[in-house]
Amino acid sequence: MDGAGVGGGGEAAWRKLSAEELENQYAPSRWVIRMGAEEALRTYKQIGIEATRKARDTCRSQLHVPYGDGDGEKMDIYFPDQASEALPFFVFFHGGYWQSGSKDESAFMVNPLTAQGVAVVIVAYDIAPKGTLDQMVDQVARSVAFVEKRYPSNKGIYLCGHSAGAHLAAMVLLTNWTKHGVTPNLRGFFLVSGVYDLQPLVFTSQNAPLLMTLEDAQRNSPQRHLEVARAQPVDPACPVLVAVGQHDSPEFHRQSREFQQALCRGGWRASFEELRDVDHFEIIENLTQKDDALTQVFKIQQRLKGLQSQDKVRGLSFFQTWCWGSKKCKHKSPPVSLARGISGNSQVVQTKIKT
Repeated sequence: MDGAGVGGGGEAAWRKLSAEELENQYAPSRWVIRMGAEEALRTYKQIGIEATRKARDTCRSQLHVPYGDGDGEKMDIYFPDQASEALPFFVFFHGGYWQSGSKDESAFMVNPLTAQGVAVVIVAYDIAPKGTLDQMVDQVARSVAFVEKRYPSNKGIYLCGHSAGAHLAAMVLLTNWTKHGVTPNLRGFFLVSGVYDLQPLVFTSQNAPLLMTLEDAQRNSPQRHLEVARAQPVDPACPVLVAVGQHDSPEFHRQSREFQQALCRGGWRASFEELRDVDHFEIIENLTQKDDALTQVFKIQQRLKGLQSQDKVRGLSFFQTWCWGSKKCKHKSPPVSLARGISGNSQVVQTKIKT
């Protein structure tokens, strides 16, 4: 995967960084400007714990549902008030560099999304050192297959991952579903502040509990699957948003941009967006707010479903769907631009959505 992050001289850009610079680039808390690094980590965890407690106290739910035989293979499923299996399902994979984090502190978006009629699934997986990356990748794919089999009448499964969870969601995007006996009804991917080329991490302290070799990193890098293995989309119409916070590190920005570009070259409908005024943690913390970012996506996407199914548009500019309604968003009106033809066309269709 030496081609990933290649600069003008042919050498991968991250290889030009000193060991100290590389460590700094892949330490997201060091890039937070609103508070100190340790405080940012504590705040993120506390907000997640409080959001999860509120979700469990106020929402209909099924907790600790096993999707496999392993002790760590559990998920929490939260439902809207209306009883129905014909719902859109939002499946979330938490971050934590594959070595921390838990479904029990990751229900950030549950209350805002269930209020909009969306079922939310928070997935647990075996983090390091108990779990290996190969195991985690397999677990999250099986969790998605489980949701499809359990709720075959769903109105679409939308995957979202943050940080390490974005990497896992990206690997799900590239899954061969034959061995799972089902092809999930995937309708959208939201990859937030992720890492898609794992090679640089082999040379950082983050690798201590993971014990990744270069071969492990290459095998589990979605960027490599796109550029070397030439993976093809199961459903080219399934949109992918690759998002990063303004205050994420330059390496996180590079990784997100290059992955989105590789997706487009491979035939996916992919958009890249930098969300302004947020850091690596705030980008997810804000999902507890009903008027923020991702909580608007499903309402708008359902209105667009007719246009998309008739293939009247080539691509969706996700910036408005991601952040429309957010206090931090410069787009304050409901018009949505359908733009950026991923297939190479630049056709733009304007449509106004009533909400």
